[in-house]
Amino acid sequence: MTRPVHGGNLTWAAALAGCPAAAILDFSASISPLGPPESAKRAIESHLSDLGAYPDPDYYQLRVALSQVHTGLSPEWILPGNGAAELLTWAAFELSNLAGTYLVTPAFGDYRRALKTFDATVLECSMDLGLEVLDLRSPFENFPSQIPSKTGLLLNNPHNPTGLLFTLEAIAPFLEKFALVVVDEAFMDFLPPAQQQSLVGLVAEFPNLVILRSLTKFYSLPGLRLGYAIAHPDRIRRWQQWRDPWPVNTLAAAAAAAVVQDSAFQQQTWDWLDLVRPQLFEGLGKLPGLQPYKGAANFLFVRSEHSVSWIQKTLLERHRILIRDCLSFPELGDRFFRVAIRTEADNNRLLAGLADVLK
Repeated sequence: MTRPVHGGNLTWAAALAGCPAAAILDFSASISPLGPPESAKRAIESHLSDLGAYPDPDYYQLRVALSQVHTGLSPEWILPGNGAAELLTWAAFELSNLAGTYLVTPAFGDYRRALKTFDATVLECSMDLGLEVLDLRSPFENFPSQIPSKTGLLLNNPHNPTGLLFTLEAIAPFLEKFALVVVDEAFMDFLPPAQQQSLVGLVAEFPNLVILRSLTKFYSLPGLRLGYAIAHPDRIRRWQQWRDPWPVNTLAAAAAAAVVQDSAFQQQTWDWLDLVRPQLFEGLGKLPGLQPYKGAANFLFVRSEHSVSWIQKTLLERHRILIRDCLSFPELGDRFFRVAIRTEADNNRLLAGLADVLK
């Protein structure tokens, strides 16, 4: 069976571990363990009778709900999508029409896939992963002093796979230098509002800025495929004309409108993460040959002195625990891995399993 490119491939893991997929404890997919929220379940149940009709192609009610989350934005600035991945496709198409696109690497694999689909010219800008403490400014310092005209920039914040949070002040100066800037903020929700470094507040000022957001990771709804883009209404209308007329199903739209208003679940998630993330970071740092990096998302990036492929295989065979190798990131190879942050009990099981493997 082919090694997975993304996390969460439990069929592959179960085949390797020789057990049912349901028996695998999955640390490879960075999905909150607290959901799906009850608000999502209630919304889905209450809209089952709507399955006999097509969704509203404008998704007006959902766009209104999302605009209320981002104060100051009207619904016409927002476009719901079939996951952030669908919207990345249209961003990549626009980037492919430029002379080149700067990509901060290591980068989420779907960025290269989407850009390659439209034969975009990719200009890599590497982060320095050899430092004891990663320098948040390093990828931006590696940009040329004079940005070539009609080029684009694609990055995510917090960064995947390192979990590093770039400051608003670090990114904002480049909005005037690139023809198009696409910022994937799929993990930004895991930061409380006061700590977020989102560029959403600058979209109205910069028509060349596109923000991509995910609703599946924070709200534990990956099976529903939910995301949205924030951009100038002209760009939003253009993307609507290019894509299929009903990319978001009725139940997904109803669930999305409900969860973004679920302040109790949001606070519960921030409180949980604030408690368990430092515990897992400290536990990983005590294991021989492992160096975790502090991050702002719901996962931790770890450097290993041992083969990660060996650790991953042994963890599966002995403990039925799946971690995310970084072989799909060309710059990282077999010496880095990523683990989702789960419940305290699950995290302790991971630490015990790793301790057994590494002893």
